[in-house]
Amino acid sequence: MNSATKVGAYALGLAVVFGGAAGIGKAAGPIGGTAEMTSHEGDGGGHDSGGATTRTPGGLQVSEEGYTLTPRKTTLTPGKKTDFRFTIDGPDGKPVTGFKPLHGKRLHLIVAQRDLSGFQHLHPTEIGGGVWTVPIELPKPGVYRFFTDIQPDGATRQLTLGTDVIAPGDLRRTPLPKPEQVAKVDGYEVALAGGLTPGKSSEITLTVSKDGKPVTDLQPYLEAYGHLVALRQGDLAYLHVHPDGEPGDGKTKPGPGITFFVEAPSTGAYRLYLDFKHGGEVRTAEFTVHAGGAVPPAEEPEPGHDDQPHTH
Repeated sequence: MNSATKVGAYALGLAVVFGGAAGIGKAAGPIGGTAEMTSHEGDGGGHDSGGATTRTPGGLQVSEEGYTLTPRKTTLTPGKKTDFRFTIDGPDGKPVTGFKPLHGKRLHLIVAQRDLSGFQHLHPTEIGGGVWTVPIELPKPGVYRFFTDIQPDGATRQLTLGTDVIAPGDLRRTPLPKPEQVAKVDGYEVALAGGLTPGKSSEITLTVSKDGKPVTDLQPYLEAYGHLVALRQGDLAYLHVHPDGEPGDGKTKPGPGITFFVEAPSTGAYRLYLDFKHGGEVRTAEFTVHAGGAVPPAEEPEPGHDDQPHTH
């Protein structure tokens, strides 16, 4: 979509429509393990053809099991660094202060624009009373999805909560990049082997090289050699998985290959984001993968708005 659309108050309602369009499917496994799917009885999920209990993919709900992601602001100025503050409110309506660490952090914050651009993996700090803060800059106007990976002390399992934050202005969507087997970032090349099969665990290996040579000394980042987030195009269903093996287990090598087991909840296009650390710096390699061979339709202008640029 080359034209610009004004992002304003209507965007919040549009985001709700996207979120409500989510299908019922299986989500990724816990942040501390592989992506083997588990069922949760009585969690409000649907049922697949085999009768197994399923649940809504992560990140599509602002509230789950009585825990709610509550931002202090839902509108941020694009291009300006902002002190973003939020709380995780418990079933009693009060901010939660006790969390089980997940890969070295009590809370993980993932941010992406709804066109799947602008990915950020952040780690806020708690400033007291259950209030979390993180400096963040949203690069351009648009509707952004904010995800939190958490396990409150009173929760029965890890939760992924999501909410929309608006950066007002002239929206110009970034088209979803075509699938490529190699991603380049800061002089590194990351090769993708494998794919996604809807409803089944799929093996994906990402191999890191630099200047044509394999990288064999990846550094641990949050207790792993790599972290992988997958977002489904359209509703931004969320999968966050970690590699097979971990540093110091006596069998996992620090590169060049990092293997994941991922289960996509449905057919469709997904954007994969690999975080890896080398030379003291964390970098992110991005890929587009179509699960089940599905090719998404071309983007169309948003309903109720013309196809001409708007100016201030």
